[in-house]
Amino acid sequence: MPEAADAVKPEGEGEAPAEAEEKTAEDDEVLPEGEEEAHQSQEITGLFLQHPETTVAVTGTDIVFTAKVDSTTLSRKPTIKWLKGKWLDLGSKAGKHMQFKETFDRATKIYTWDMKIIKVVPGDAGAYRCEVTSKDKCDSSAFDISVEAVNVEEEHDIMAAFKRTDAGEDEGSLDFSALLKATKKKKKPVVDEEKADVWEILKNAQPSEYEKIAFEYGITDLRGLLKRLKKMKTVEPKHSDAFLKRMESAYSVDKGKKIVLEVEVVDPNAQVKWLKNGQEIKSSAKYIIESVGNIRTLTINRCSLADDAAYECVIGEEKSFTEVFVKEPPVTITKLLDDYHVVVGERVEFEVEVSVEGAHVNWMFEDQELSRDSHKYRFKKDGMKHMLIIQEASLDDIGMYWCFTNGGRTKGELDVEEKELEVLQNIADLTVKAEDQAMFKCEVSDEKVTGKWLKDGVEVLPSSRIKLTHIGRIHRLTIDEVKPEDAGDYTFIPDGYALSLSAKLNFLEIKIDYVPRQDPPKIHLDTTGNMVSKNTIIVVAGNKLRLDVEISGEPPPTVVWAKGDTAITALEGRVRTENRKDLSCFVIEGAEREDEGNYSITVTNPAGEDKANLFVKIVDVPDCPENVKCTSVGEDCATMVWEPPKFDGGVPVTGYLMERKKKGSTRWTKLNFDVFEGVTYEAKRMIEGVLYEMRVYAVNGIGMSQPSLNSKPFMPIAATSEPLGLKVHDVTDTTCTLKWLAPEKIGAGGLDGYVIEYCKEGELPKIRLPRYLRQKYLRRVGDKINLTIPFQGKPRPKVQWYKDGEELDVRVASIRNSEVDSILFIRSAERSHSGKYELVLQIENMEARAILEIRIVETPGPPEVVKVTDVWGFNAALEWKPPKDDGNCEITGYTIQKADKKTNEWFTIYDHNRRTNCTASDLIMGNEYMFRVFSENLVGKSEDFCLSKDTAIIPKIGLEYNPPPFKEKDMQSAPKFIQPLLDRSVVAGYSTAISCAVRGFPKPKIRWLRNKIPLDENPRFLMQNNQGVLTLNIRKPSQYDGGKFTCKAINPLGEDVVECTLLVRGMDGGKGGGGRVGVEYRDGEMD
Repeated sequence: MPEAADAVKPEGEGEAPAEAEEKTAEDDEVLPEGEEEAHQSQEITGLFLQHPETTVAVTGTDIVFTAKVDSTTLSRKPTIKWLKGKWLDLGSKAGKHMQFKETFDRATKIYTWDMKIIKVVPGDAGAYRCEVTSKDKCDSSAFDISVEAVNVEEEHDIMAAFKRTDAGEDEGSLDFSALLKATKKKKKPVVDEEKADVWEILKNAQPSEYEKIAFEYGITDLRGLLKRLKKMKTVEPKHSDAFLKRMESAYSVDKGKKIVLEVEVVDPNAQVKWLKNGQEIKSSAKYIIESVGNIRTLTINRCSLADDAAYECVIGEEKSFTEVFVKEPPVTITKLLDDYHVVVGERVEFEVEVSVEGAHVNWMFEDQELSRDSHKYRFKKDGMKHMLIIQEASLDDIGMYWCFTNGGRTKGELDVEEKELEVLQNIADLTVKAEDQAMFKCEVSDEKVTGKWLKDGVEVLPSSRIKLTHIGRIHRLTIDEVKPEDAGDYTFIPDGYALSLSAKLNFLEIKIDYVPRQDPPKIHLDTTGNMVSKNTIIVVAGNKLRLDVEISGEPPPTVVWAKGDTAITALEGRVRTENRKDLSCFVIEGAEREDEGNYSITVTNPAGEDKANLFVKIVDVPDCPENVKCTSVGEDCATMVWEPPKFDGGVPVTGYLMERKKKGSTRWTKLNFDVFEGVTYEAKRMIEGVLYEMRVYAVNGIGMSQPSLNSKPFMPIAATSEPLGLKVHDVTDTTCTLKWLAPEKIGAGGLDGYVIEYCKEGELPKIRLPRYLRQKYLRRVGDKINLTIPFQGKPRPKVQWYKDGEELDVRVASIRNSEVDSILFIRSAERSHSGKYELVLQIENMEARAILEIRIVETPGPPEVVKVTDVWGFNAALEWKPPKDDGNCEITGYTIQKADKKTNEWFTIYDHNRRTNCTASDLIMGNEYMFRVFSENLVGKSEDFCLSKDTAIIPKIGLEYNPPPFKEKDMQSAPKFIQPLLDRSVVAGYSTAISCAVRGFPKPKIRWLRNKIPLDENPRFLMQNNQGVLTLNIRKPSQYDGGKFTCKAINPLGEDVVECTLLVRGMDGGKGGGGRVGVEYRDGEMD
């Protein structure tokens, strides 16, 4: 909504200051369409029980305004707004100066709102309004506040009347704060002179000189000054031949809202141009230019800070000028800082919450602003929350911490106490013997505390025999191979604490008289490893057996090995013994079945005798199976049987592996990769009409046997299909001629002839089961099943369906029967639909049956217990268990993938692996690998995988890299400007920037100065540093912002300075006293 801005017009404009004031209530307001509809939809009613009353307050006192509303007739909770003037919402000003309170009486259902103004100031005077709304009802109450001074004449209170004391926590934040800094310097005593009449000076001065006069006489509330001057000074309106109504001198709009600029022209056919900062505006979605009769409008949608500019409407040589000010809502603090009381070394986290997400806040410690480049402080932002973190608090951090926004401030106090050191474990006295180890140990409460050890008052230094260690809170002094001179008093003193821990080391000297010792012999037999039971050893035939037996006894005993009653004395050969000190070895090279038997070892010496018995069992692979033969064949399958092997190798047979080949071929194909436990196997996926041979292997815990003899050749073959198109061709009294077509599929066995049957009137029931239903019918979960099974029989047979021996439930599948067929329909197949379905046809006492097997399958579950069983070289062995859920069909293989922990990228190493184990090869040395396995069946690969519980680490062997010595280059250098500042001349009211470039290491600190006055805290100057490119942005400079600008770069190695001159000239030499301004500066002063 366009409103007059409470701001000063930029210098260089010829408009009177009265044009920069607010519109009166009588002026027309332009409301957005949405607001007009909202006003029309709300009914103005009398909701107030108590209205706020007009008040006359005295400066410095507190006043309270109260409003009450009865909610018994309201459908929703009422909301209230406190407004000053027409648009200023006082809710955003809540703080120390203004406080708002809401209460609700449940008995009477009356809401009470209070607005309290603390320490009233003259700036609080004016017209106020209280608005209450509830759904479609609203009410408004207006009241005024007048402020009177206490026994002080107005002419003597001109300074206090315009101080910014009504801003609460924002007190003192003015755009020309840099000018106010000059007043803080010491001034020479001024001789009292007759006071000048400021108002007479202002009425006779040009608008461009108002700010200078206000600064000279100490007036800070420039906006209040302009309001008062408007009442005193009347400006004659300018006559225009082109405009009937000009735009106001200034407008104010909230960020994100829209504004309409409107002029009325004399000539309804006149063409106008709209300019923004001197540049013509083209019509677009953002800028809408309209012409209706004598009215010309410019609508600016969704105003942003970029729309804060000067606008002109031009007709020929005449212009209508205005300025639009875009207001940003102040960022208020919704959660204040808390005080902290911590001990040294603890973590401190100050947290504040603001009203706008992503807002900028400043942190200060006492009077010093905290830099984000500091390593001590860490700044964190999370939505509307801002945190200041001190990782380890110290005594230097004690003080007051501040957080500032453009709409408020808060503070929190940090108190840090010295941490007391607590002794958790004291050192104890020690008494040790020669060549033993002595270790003093103590534990304190702070793991960061260091200290030193003393012996008899002298500091102990580490050496090859004496070691000083500090791990966490524990301090140790270790002395190896204690000597007599190590005895004494030892003390540990923590650094920084008035504390000491002491203990004494006593040296014990022992004299020993040697007496020869005799110990009876003893056999220390290890019963672990290959022993399946006590004193029983299992050896695989062909492997080497080496049995090491430890022996003790003094003097050394004599050892004798024997098999049965025969002593083994050979020291060389396949079976031999080897004797060493305290150890006797029994060796069998290439174990054979004849080596199985009972063995004994006997040890003797003068002190006694000991004996141990062992049983060595030799195990081998089993013999091959016998009598492999084929018992039946089908279209693509055959049933094989065989007899178990006569000798199982000493270990039970766990199963069998089968292979087949075509007759005449030498290439055998494996039929199963997992051992098959039975002796009857149905081989599938064979080609009809081809001769095959099969052989079988037996498997036990040792290995796989030799293959059996080949079976006799057999051929898979299937019966022919039924003849087609049977019909009666001719009929006589005694004969009937029939015709039909040959079967669609004859098969490899050929067609030998036809069998013809007939019966008297009526037809036997017969089911013609399609060929694809004579074997397992597979479908995926979710598929649709629609099976049509034709039959014949007269009269019409009775049809009945069964599933797994029980009558078929109609909720499981839908059945539709006709005279010639029966249809089984399942809309969405599930695993529970799997089973054997039986179709029964019945005509009187005759019936026909057909069985079909339906199996509903899906992807399997993941394998189980994937583990790395062995790692050698660049290889790793994996094993896993089959999945619990096979998806209702046979598991056809597994997919194995690997990933190293550095990249976590997965690569497939095996596809369709049929075994439950594999070997991963070509692994990279120095990497740690993870493995995962997917299972597969006819449907596809499992959705989930099983991850190995352990990893395979491929160690680095025999590689040592000695890097060349690295000499770090000294990159430090003093600051040096590589691009200087350039002199500039700009127009007043248009933002500008000056820039330069600097290099240096460590990163230099940058300071900007104007006329030798620092610009650090001036909000009109924005300083940026991007990779050494320094930019100073100046927002809408006035003619008094010109001068000599200096940029300093400072680091520990030196400093460098560049300067430039900025000349600010007026927009039009004929208006507002514009033109160039010559300014002469002296050190430390500004005119």
